[in-house]
Amino acid sequence: MHIGIVTREWPPDVYGGAGVHVEHLVAALRALPSPPQLDVHCFGGPRSPGTAGYGATGHPVPPALREANGALQALGVDVEIAAALAGVDLVHSHTWYANGAGMLAALVHGIPHVVTAHSLEPRRPWKADQLGGGYRLSSWVERTAYLAADAVIAVSHGMRADVLDAYPDLVPARVHVVGNGVDADAYRPVHDPDVVRGLGVDPDRPYALFVGRITRQKGVLHLLAAAEQLPADVGLVLCAGAADTPGERQQVADAVAELQSRRGGVVWIETMLPREQLVPLISGATVFVVPSVYEPLGIVNLEAAACGTAVVASAVGGIPEVVDDGRTGLLVPYDEDDPAGFAAGLAARTGELLADPQRAAAMGAAGRERVLAEFGWAAIAQQTVAVYEAVLAARG
Repeated sequence: MHIGIVTREWPPDVYGGAGVHVEHLVAALRALPSPPQLDVHCFGGPRSPGTAGYGATGHPVPPALREANGALQALGVDVEIAAALAGVDLVHSHTWYANGAGMLAALVHGIPHVVTAHSLEPRRPWKADQLGGGYRLSSWVERTAYLAADAVIAVSHGMRADVLDAYPDLVPARVHVVGNGVDADAYRPVHDPDVVRGLGVDPDRPYALFVGRITRQKGVLHLLAAAEQLPADVGLVLCAGAADTPGERQQVADAVAELQSRRGGVVWIETMLPREQLVPLISGATVFVVPSVYEPLGIVNLEAAACGTAVVASAVGGIPEVVDDGRTGLLVPYDEDDPAGFAAGLAARTGELLADPQRAAAMGAAGRERVLAEFGWAAIAQQTVAVYEAVLAARG
């Protein structure tokens, strides 16, 4: 079985959950007792053997498109990747950026196409304000690829429901659920106060932690509104960068500065930290907060749980399938028409655990146990291969 994997993100250029998923899925597929042959194609410059990107072929934006709309740039890369996929038995694409390559390869080479749904363009309407025609093009690519795909893999049951709601013409039997996972060896409890202190965070002060990109989807501004209601003696740490737009970054910068002018313990780390710093930061937090307004699953929830940290998260998308409310963390209802109520709920639930570190620690331990039992990458790789085999068998 010869599989072509197509992804925008690949080490060292991984900035979101989809990139984390592909990196670990490929490693797990290659570690199977009888692994499929894999060709990984990604966006960007060449990857050299011996680096984290070993086994991947990078494809830069074609020179003639370097000044074009970003969506057109993605399609230009997709055309080149589709040409390079000649000879594979099946192509598996991740995110709309790569869906175009999978769709074109399926048409040109007569091979089946499997799509993993990490997020959906119809569920992120704010991108229309940011990207204009680029969003219309990305939405068209996603819709066309999904409807033509031989199989769609959703990363949660909530995501499967969203896929079928957004694209009702899809045959439900073609939409499979194969969850996200986490590397429980890489993400494990590591208590290192010196690393935490070196990041400008007081390890002796209970703190809530957010890790994620600056985008409306992740709900950073809701968390900053909630922070106004947290006790004055606790800290808030934002490990937040890679803003979608300069305007969104400025909104966060202004809100952080305003909050810092009224209370101490507010730390903004704008860079995306390497794992050797991130894991101690997560492990040292009393509570990990995920205020997303849309989340197919949210690998950060699993990473926090793997580090033994309790999670407070919005009850959206696939998050309730990961955060066991009352056992591994606490869930907060989200209503887009009541942002003040959502902020109040985040503050109340986060405050509960900050005020009761023993309860938070017990939830963190339960989360670690659940990760080990249910979210291993080896099982996810086996389930993914089962989808490949079913699709190839259906093609005869």
